[in-house]
Amino acid sequence: MTPICPQCQSSRLETRDLGKKAGATLGTVAGAASGASAALSGVELGAVAGMVAGPGGSVLGAIAGAVLGALFVGAAGCAMGAVLGEVVDETILGNCRCLDCGHSFSHQPA
Repeated sequence: MTPICPQCQSSRLETRDLGKKAGATLGTVAGAASGASAALSGVELGAVAGMVAGPGGSVLGAIAGAVLGALFVGAAGCAMGAVLGEVVDETILGNCRCLDCGHSFSHQPA
C-alpha cells in the first residue's frame, strides 16, 4: 500500500532517512574506534599467518590483518547503526515528506 500525505492526501512523497544516515555515520565511527582493538588482534593474527612466507610476509600479514580488522568492525558498526536509525526513522522521526505541501510525518503501514 502506497502511503499518502495525511494533510493533503498526495501520494508524491519522499523518505528523508535522517535517522538511518545519522545511525550509519555514528555506527561507522563507533565501529572504527572499537576496531582499534580488533586491528591489534588482526595484527597478531596476520603476523602469525604471514610467518609462513618469512619475515616480509609477517610484516605484510600484520598490516593486512590490521586493515581488515578495522574495516570489518567499521562495516559492522555501520550496518548496525543503519538498522537502529531506521527504527528511529519509523517510530520517532517524521520519515516521510510530502513533495506537494512539505508536511513531514511517519508512515504507519496498515
